[in-house]
Amino acid sequence: MTEMTQEIETSSVEAVASVEPRKTSKLTAALSVLSGGVVLAIIALVVTGIRERRATAETLVQTAQTGAAARVSVVYPKAGGKADELVLPANMQAYVEAPIYARTHGYLKSWYFDIGAHVRQGQLLADIETPEVDQQLAQARADLKSVQANMDLAHTTAVRWQSLLQKHAVSKQETDQAVSDFASKQAAVDASMANVRRLEQLQSYEKVYAPFDGVITARETDVGALIDGDSSPKELFHLAAIDKLRVYVPVPEVSAAAVRTGERVTLTSDQFPNRIFHGTLVRDSSAIDPASRTLNVEVDVDNPSGKLLPGSYAFVHMRAPGAASGLEIPATTLLFRAQGLQVGVVRNGHAELVPITIGLDHGATVEVTSGLRRNDAVILSPSDSLMDGTPVQVEKEDQQ
Repeated sequence: MTEMTQEIETSSVEAVASVEPRKTSKLTAALSVLSGGVVLAIIALVVTGIRERRATAETLVQTAQTGAAARVSVVYPKAGGKADELVLPANMQAYVEAPIYARTHGYLKSWYFDIGAHVRQGQLLADIETPEVDQQLAQARADLKSVQANMDLAHTTAVRWQSLLQKHAVSKQETDQAVSDFASKQAAVDASMANVRRLEQLQSYEKVYAPFDGVITARETDVGALIDGDSSPKELFHLAAIDKLRVYVPVPEVSAAAVRTGERVTLTSDQFPNRIFHGTLVRDSSAIDPASRTLNVEVDVDNPSGKLLPGSYAFVHMRAPGAASGLEIPATTLLFRAQGLQVGVVRNGHAELVPITIGLDHGATVEVTSGLRRNDAVILSPSDSLMDGTPVQVEKEDQQ
């Protein structure tokens, strides 16, 4: 019994001894795990702090750069319109027009047509009283009768002297003098007749006639007005033929080669927004105007209804076969520098100044034939201080 009890106690002591080392090893392992987690947490905190600081620094740098960059609006080029059409401004003029002057002296007695009146060739426009010319003509006719009488007497005398010379009754010298006097009197008659015809012609100018069919566009005189036909003639009427109009078109030098005589063209006018008129290109000046660098072209347009008015502004639509189609950009994007014509383009957040070549100038827009790509962001209304490489920030995009 005692031995059995001792064995049990001994085994219990051994069991207890074996449990103690196990608890110690588990505690050590737990402490190691805990210390490793703390280290990892510290490392994580350090890494996170570094990342946050770096992100903050990058944000500050980006914010500073953004604040320093110029804000710009950009537009993208669009494909040009029809390459075979030119729309050019033009001026319409009457096919024939002339100021009507007086060629005699006197006072206006009466006029028969006012502005807007349609007259035919040869119609009487006005009457002029010319009392001085009438008196001069009467005097000239009297002088003519006098010199004709002298001529008749000289002729009779010359014939008689020639007859007497044949009978040797007078000398040859006396006969020659009689014949010469007759020739002198005959010349005086011719001069007097010429003077009469001149005055008759002046008297015929008392009546003012229309030189061609047309419309009276101006009346610059009235009844009783003094008419001076020599030193400072005054315009009485202005006459214009408007059944056909001449339309003069300044064609840019770059498109001058496309002008073809005899080609049919169309015209539009702000007076008739929904009407299209047709004309024919009849001639050109065959020379470039050095002041405007344009070719003056004449287009004739039939105007039987008289709706198109001389002096009006019109647009001529001309075909230009083979014209190269370019890109259109607003005229407000252009930069005029010493290096030539340029535009500012946004590339990689910076402005780049690009030289361009333009074709047609449409006023609000221009056609660019070289220097730009379809996807280029062109700066609108660039500042005069814009330089190549300037940082920019796109504020607004206009796709047109």
